[in-house]
Amino acid sequence: MNTKVIIYQIFTRLFGNRNTSCKQDGTIAENGVGKMNDLDVVRLRMIHDMGFTHVWYTGVIRHATTTDYSRYGIPRQHACVVKGKAGSPYAITDYYDVDPDLAENVPERMAEFEALVQRTHKAGMKVIIDFVPNHVAREYHSVNLPEGVSDLGANDDTTKHFDPQNNFYYCPGHAFVSPVQPADGEEPYVENPAKCTGNDKFNAKPGQYDWYETVKLNYGVDYCDAGGRSHHFTPVPDTWKKMTDILLFWAEKGIDGFRCDMAEMVPSEFWAYATGIVKERFPQLVFIGEVYDTNQYHRYVASGFDYLYDKVGMYDCLRDVVCERCPANSITWCWQNTDDIKDHMLYFLENHDEQRVGSDFYCGDGAKAVPALVVAALLQKNPFMVYFGQEVGERGMDEEGFSGKDGRTTIFDYWRVDSVRREFFTSDGLTEWEKSLQKTYREILRLANREKAVREGECFDLMYANNQTWQFNPREQFAFMRKKDDEVLLIVVNFSRPDVRVSVVIPNHAFDFLGLPEREVVASDLLSGEKLTLELKKNGAVTVELSPYGAKILKFNTKMRTDSLVLNEHGKDEFPPAHTAEHLLNQLMIRMFGCERSDNAHIERKKSKISYVLDHKPSRQEEKAIEVEMNRLIEADMPVTYEMVDRDHLPDGISLDRLPKDASEAIRIVRVGDYDVCPCIGKHVRSTSQIGKFVLLGTNWDEMTHTFRIRFKVIPNA
Repeated sequence: MNTKVIIYQIFTRLFGNRNTSCKQDGTIAENGVGKMNDLDVVRLRMIHDMGFTHVWYTGVIRHATTTDYSRYGIPRQHACVVKGKAGSPYAITDYYDVDPDLAENVPERMAEFEALVQRTHKAGMKVIIDFVPNHVAREYHSVNLPEGVSDLGANDDTTKHFDPQNNFYYCPGHAFVSPVQPADGEEPYVENPAKCTGNDKFNAKPGQYDWYETVKLNYGVDYCDAGGRSHHFTPVPDTWKKMTDILLFWAEKGIDGFRCDMAEMVPSEFWAYATGIVKERFPQLVFIGEVYDTNQYHRYVASGFDYLYDKVGMYDCLRDVVCERCPANSITWCWQNTDDIKDHMLYFLENHDEQRVGSDFYCGDGAKAVPALVVAALLQKNPFMVYFGQEVGERGMDEEGFSGKDGRTTIFDYWRVDSVRREFFTSDGLTEWEKSLQKTYREILRLANREKAVREGECFDLMYANNQTWQFNPREQFAFMRKKDDEVLLIVVNFSRPDVRVSVVIPNHAFDFLGLPEREVVASDLLSGEKLTLELKKNGAVTVELSPYGAKILKFNTKMRTDSLVLNEHGKDEFPPAHTAEHLLNQLMIRMFGCERSDNAHIERKKSKISYVLDHKPSRQEEKAIEVEMNRLIEADMPVTYEMVDRDHLPDGISLDRLPKDASEAIRIVRVGDYDVCPCIGKHVRSTSQIGKFVLLGTNWDEMTHTFRIRFKVIPNA
């Protein structure tokens, strides 16, 4: 099965910080800092349960900071060349080291990182870290160089502005002049000759809005020669070799990919050289490039990048649609502009550089971007990324210090993100609105990989057939279809405030391209569970109702007959909370003990009994773990959804062995989030939190048959 890459970007220094009273421009002692160990099994499991396949740990490699770690042999950094108290994670001071801020035990910081990688893998996710190739901190000096490796700049000829084998560019005869003055009593920062600044400022006096805290790395490009930029790539520049060795160093730590900062500021020839060497040894490792020049997309894909930021494309487009600056049908032009490399484009609504959706500088309400979320996550097979806190509507409106109130979450200051603190580190910290938004994100992100039509299927944009119809506003609504084999999704989103009733025309070409039949089908809305009967007809219209900033994700099977949609009858008067708890308990026992689903259960309102055949008698600790884990799953508030399929087109992993022999052709599949799926005709709650509390009343063990019987009840919420 192919997997759609869903990335959760974590600014590691901020994630675990639980300080509730941060001081503006505060020190690490005043404001605290998050640690790698805060990303424990519980937190990683919560992230994975939201639907993420990868975690991008931002700010892992050691960078410039004003915090003094000299007692650990780490050189101090001058405050005049550090932005903020904590410093930018993109001003690297040692490519072979881990940021000491992130470690509980500073001398063991690399071991703590390696343990984080292992925990993340055990949680079912892959690890991405930053690679910052264009520039380093002004006071770069590695104290953890591998044996036999020389440091960057150690062998440079500083009398030359440019030399192909130098690692840096210089301003011979000129001392560096910082735009920041030293504090009272502090010695001036001295750098002579001045190194050229990271954002291609080739003089000794960068401005306060330049990347003055960084210096440009030399990949054999002379930016200031008489004829313009000239390339000197033969023999291979020393910087190419050093940076490739750094990539290999981190790849050997077991990571799964690099997010390459400002990749377009480094020549594509280097990337072809480096990615070829790295992927020969680590073929599954992915490279994600930050490239803003759309004219260079193809060049960088050809140079070995698996994915590129589509910032200037889809990000800017969706932001303009959400903020009502351009029509929804502009999304069509946007994806068509990169159609031939669409699988290489990384979509996102937020990252550490951009303003938060919920900020006053964007649209002021994270829920207004749900239509954009649906489009970005489900339109194509390409990756999608979420920035931590986005899923609960983090507003980014703090005034932290160096980073003012600009709608972004600071990358320069010691701070905490309060919504993230409440989401991950308190038992009931989120508001009802935040929980609702989080649930929406969870549902959409999970189905991105659950539905093969999304992760593997074809896309058909319906907008060209709906630009002139009377009951569809192409400025405010967007519609498309996804299909794989016999499974089809019709997805319609509403970027406007009012409830709307829209008619979506499905043109002849869609029937031909996707192989759709003209017939009546029953569709299930994967977000609400609502059932709709759709009349599929060439150039006909399908009518749906959309809530404000809402979406419909309608799934149907082209082979299922509507005349078979009579479910089997039974005489049970079921108690939905207990019946749903049975689904959770079955899957939990499978995962804990490797057993089969129970075929001996009596589920009732007052007390239920259920039996399993196990290979050993569970210990008291294991029995307690069953109760604890059941209540955690219930509190996760996973949606309970249904879909109708015919018995010849079942989803992967579904067995009909336990259904009656006279079961109808139409089979109802019940999903509890992405945790459990099975055919069932019973009654259920809409989400697991409605089960209430799971209480384990007692157990019995039959040694002869190895049967473990559980007695339990559920106590619904008042």
